[in-house]
Amino acid sequence: MITFPGTFLWGTATAAYQIEGAATEDGRGPSIWDTFSHTPGRVAGGDTGDVACDHYHRLEEDLDLLTALGVGAYRFSISWPRVQPGGRGPVNERGLDFYHRLVDGLLARNIAPVATLYHWDLPQELEDAGGWPHRDTALRFAEYARLMGEALGDRVTTWSTLNEPWCSAYLGYASGVHAPARTEPAAALAAAHHLNLGHGLAVAALRSVADPGAAMSVTLNLHHVRGVSERDADAVRRTDALANRAFLGPMLEGAYPRDLIDDTAAVTDWSFVRDGDEATACAPLDVLGVNYYNPVLVRQWDGVSARETADGHADGAASPWIGCEDVEFVRQPGPYTEMGWNIDETGLTELLLRLRRDFPATPLMITENGAAFADVPDADGRVHDERRVDYLRRHLSAVAAAMAAGADVRGYFVWSLMDNFEWAHGYAKRFGIVRVDRDTMRRTWKDSAHWYRDVVTSGKLPAA
Repeated sequence: MITFPGTFLWGTATAAYQIEGAATEDGRGPSIWDTFSHTPGRVAGGDTGDVACDHYHRLEEDLDLLTALGVGAYRFSISWPRVQPGGRGPVNERGLDFYHRLVDGLLARNIAPVATLYHWDLPQELEDAGGWPHRDTALRFAEYARLMGEALGDRVTTWSTLNEPWCSAYLGYASGVHAPARTEPAAALAAAHHLNLGHGLAVAALRSVADPGAAMSVTLNLHHVRGVSERDADAVRRTDALANRAFLGPMLEGAYPRDLIDDTAAVTDWSFVRDGDEATACAPLDVLGVNYYNPVLVRQWDGVSARETADGHADGAASPWIGCEDVEFVRQPGPYTEMGWNIDETGLTELLLRLRRDFPATPLMITENGAAFADVPDADGRVHDERRVDYLRRHLSAVAAAMAAGADVRGYFVWSLMDNFEWAHGYAKRFGIVRVDRDTMRRTWKDSAHWYRDVVTSGKLPAA
């Protein structure tokens, strides 16, 4: 039996486009994911987020669900095009009212609101003007952050500026498997920089208007990279530079790593980085959000044999791994989730200890961790998802092991509260601890939800 500290924050997480629906109601403008999902062939099954989980209309029901789970915090994202439809100009008060009701409903239930400003739903008008590869988008993001800080900053306890900028930059602008489906490696690196810059500007904007006691954060999907052998050290270095240090460097150290710039010199000269940008990106943080699902295994490609590309992301028209042309992403041994990702909780312990070593003064929070499985209700109507329970138990044990070794981990948010729109996979992949029936929108607790409630309310992790 593992016992977590009484101060450990237990929560669950969602994202606006994945659950809200109400795509055209109350003045909401289109996002890049509306455009992407309505483009034939982009999303499995032709699915869109137009209805999603209908959370916009079922807010009270879902708030009561959180109460029943016993969580102390809820991580949600604000839909930028719902509150500022074109990405610039005044607030759309009708859209903002939804988040007033959400935050107030959480506080009334003694659940801490953890708000993410950007979970990938860029207003389409900003993409039409150039998107994240253009500097102006970072400036517009800071304006949006200030508006949200003025509106909600007296009640939100933790702000996260960005969710997984790796995905926004490289899957959106390099491989094209995510919105806005561009395959421009130089633009992807510029996008990464302007996301970093936007983060720093947003933190400054929030600090100027929000409650001074609110914590400032960012959420990164850091890759725990391993080599097949010692001969693969350079493959590990290259992958780590693009996946991790491209964001950790400017955000936590105030500079891009020199090797990243050298690795990508054939693609760009990095002239989009202006004097003072890296210092701006390095805004002081109160906690670093860490999303973890599985580790990455690489080796140096010999340039002759068929090159493995099992990096855990869908094959696109191009690679997201800019400057890693000599790196092979090796398929790892199972077991696997429905996403094809291998299950290996030891990578989480190792990643957390790496962050403790490199950034000892920065507290950590597990802001996403979970697994997709093909959940099917039994005859009794229940979903007996033993594999998800096992996955969560293993990874919470890994968190506890890292804490025992000195990692300052403050909390854990399971992904996800409910089955939702899983981006390019549509509704085919179910991550939720609560099942959502696609026809009726009925919410049904899976066994994992009952299990998680017991862990949350007791603070104890039972043995397998």
